[in-house]
Amino acid sequence: MIDLHSHILPGIDDGSRSLEMSLDMARMAVADGIKVMACTPHIYPGLYMNDAAGIRAARDALQGSLNEHGIPLQLTTGADVHLVPGLLEGLREGRVPSLHGTRYLLLEPPHHVAPPHFAESVFNLVAAGYVPVITHPERLTWVEDHYQVFAELTRQGAWMQLTAGSLTGVFGARAKHWAERFLDDGLTHILATDAHSSGRRSPVMSQAREIAERMLGREEADLLVEGRQRQVLANALPSAVPPLPVRRKQGDGWLNRLLRRRH
Repeated sequence: MIDLHSHILPGIDDGSRSLEMSLDMARMAVADGIKVMACTPHIYPGLYMNDAAGIRAARDALQGSLNEHGIPLQLTTGADVHLVPGLLEGLREGRVPSLHGTRYLLLEPPHHVAPPHFAESVFNLVAAGYVPVITHPERLTWVEDHYQVFAELTRQGAWMQLTAGSLTGVFGARAKHWAERFLDDGLTHILATDAHSSGRRSPVMSQAREIAERMLGREEADLLVEGRQRQVLANALPSAVPPLPVRRKQGDGWLNRLLRRRH
């Protein structure tokens, strides 16, 4: 598996607090079947003043430590980027890193308030040739009132990334509900750990992959944890976006449809 969203770099944001924790996280990732991990610390002006050069240096140092300890995890770079003025210019100038230096970038919306002109800002990134990968929409407090906005953004060329822990219940019943809804409606492109530590928010993705396989089948589950990630790392053009969801009747979820097919 390939994890394109993690906060494994030590002491650079609210993720790993030490090199020892980062090494523990790497061991956990490898044990879970993750072979490649993107180091994607927050970039949030005024709070986390990271940039591409600093992230690359921190990644190189951690990769050296992994190699010294015999931990077979390959690291690449990116950032968990907040939607702020000047983002597009930062990407073009190389100050803000995309994923593995490609057209894809992680874009983190605010957790508690829908930002003004959100859809327009995302579309502007698409129009400029980037593929915004919107992180953990299922965990946003405003997802209920803006679900169709996310659906429309996928049609326009944005990708959606769910957190593996949302599917397994780490973030509670509400996040699990919306994660299943995004999956069920065909609006999810990749899963990622968004790991912050070796504790509750650890770099584990296999359990979420199993849930996705039960919901959507093995082929799509593999695409969610490795296939589309390889597409990102190769800087390939994004594949066809999923269809827009149709409003379902209550009780018409994936489990009920599966049961109907069996009868």
